[in-house]
Amino acid sequence: MKTEWMDITASDGKTIKMYIATPDDKVKGAIVVLQEIFGVNEHIRTVCERYAAEGYVAAAPAIFDRQSPGYERGYAPEDVQAGIAMMQSFDRDAVMLDIGAAVEAVKQYGKVGVVGYCLGGSLAYRAAISRDDLAAASCYYGGMVSDMADMAPKCPTITHFGETDQSIPLEKAEIVRQKRPEVPVYIYPAGHGFSCDARSAYEPVSAKLAWERTQKLFAENVG
Repeated sequence: MKTEWMDITASDGKTIKMYIATPDDKVKGAIVVLQEIFGVNEHIRTVCERYAAEGYVAAAPAIFDRQSPGYERGYAPEDVQAGIAMMQSFDRDAVMLDIGAAVEAVKQYGKVGVVGYCLGGSLAYRAAISRDDLAAASCYYGGMVSDMADMAPKCPTITHFGETDQSIPLEKAEIVRQKRPEVPVYIYPAGHGFSCDARSAYEPVSAKLAWERTQKLFAENVG
């Protein structure tokens, strides 16, 4: 596959970086990958490459570029604190323009799905309720999804939560289930960040099942 960084420009004129992985063979469609609070780090780039290996053009916009161009951290306690600090000045409206720029950049490859993790999981849901041009959305442990559950996604959407997630009480997952019965709410015997094999919270059985469910969603709706 081909991997590269490229510039994308949002509708307000702001330019940010985006990591993109392109399959060597026939392309099924495109997936926009939305990061955690650690930037488009090695793990997120690997996620893009996994999707490219499945036949999708996968693109991860660097949504912290407006605050700190090139921001990238690991998963040590100090990295977590740095990410939390970044969130304090994060513009949740401007980021939707950046996500829109990412979607526009990959539309040439066919239908577009979105997948997000942690912060990105919440943003993936927001994209699904606000955009008319997404084919599907998979939202991993998005702590703000329940706050938006009064609004229905405009595309097939699934959510993933860990039953031992200390940052997202199961009550929040239940709010999503009650308010949005058409949105599958999957609960896993795992904690926050269970899909990331670079984190101590990684739970391989849950990660595999969530990946399979997400692949099925995209296979049925994207390509």
